[in-house]
Amino acid sequence: MKHVIALDVGGTGMKAALLAQDGSVLFEARRPTGREHGTDAVVAAILDFATDLADEGRSRFGVAPLAAGVAVPGTIDEKNGIAVFSANLGWRELPLRKLLGERLAGPDGGAMPVALGHDVRSGGLAEGRLGAGRGVDRFLFIALGTGIAGAIGIDGRIEAGAHGYGGEIGHVVVRPGGPQCGCGARGCLETLASASAVSRAWAETSGDPDADAASCAAAVDAGDDRALAVWQRAVDALADGIVLAQSLLDPSTVIVGGGLAEAGDTLFTPLRAAVTGRLTFQMPPKVVPAMLKDTAASLGAGLLAWDLLSMEVTA
Repeated sequence: MKHVIALDVGGTGMKAALLAQDGSVLFEARRPTGREHGTDAVVAAILDFATDLADEGRSRFGVAPLAAGVAVPGTIDEKNGIAVFSANLGWRELPLRKLLGERLAGPDGGAMPVALGHDVRSGGLAEGRLGAGRGVDRFLFIALGTGIAGAIGIDGRIEAGAHGYGGEIGHVVVRPGGPQCGCGARGCLETLASASAVSRAWAETSGDPDADAASCAAAVDAGDDRALAVWQRAVDALADGIVLAQSLLDPSTVIVGGGLAEAGDTLFTPLRAAVTGRLTFQMPPKVVPAMLKDTAASLGAGLLAWDLLSMEVTA
């Protein structure tokens, strides 16, 4: 059975799979990232996990993986296979493609082909081909987590932009002069509509320092007016960001994933209404929940590996 390694490296954990060419999962595994032990330990954990996945493939299918795909957070140089910077994982200018290719080299010593991708763009790729965007020619994927990131889908691929920052909807300014963002600007979407932003706002409003976005959603469902006000502010900001993107990109579908999307109709019902109410001449997009949950980035990494093999064949 032909297969590739698909690996998603997160801030605290790694999710992986062996992926067939049609996108079906042949094997899944998870491990901690081990960032508490330092950057070198994280890199060692990635390489060891990939090696074990390759051994698993040989044991199960009698052949080695044909390639590997790895999705990582932070700033990356996809063309040269370099993980440029990750605040959470501590690396700078890490030649991850080279390190993985050499570790996974075959008996002849040749490096295994390795594709490096951004975690959210990889997740968007998987949603586009295997999930909520399947069959959609133009979509926008938005991940609502600690921050907010996005991916622009066009005909089954992800548009990364000229400099690799395409889809960064979290840093669209929707409230000029608003809260300070880690990027240096004020009023970015992620300062108002991310899960962490909702958690902060609800903790302050409720007086409970342990309150989070999930408890805010529960309070909304219970009819708490204070929670509803916090929630609606986030929904309004998110709707403003989506309408801006709609005017620029005209996607037919907006796919919303990440932790905040777990609220289901508590999020999607007011969000759809807020988006529709803001549109004038624009065609309204379908606003739908992501389907692949926390496996999207690893699946996307595997798809990148298969794409890499396809390019090598046609080159």
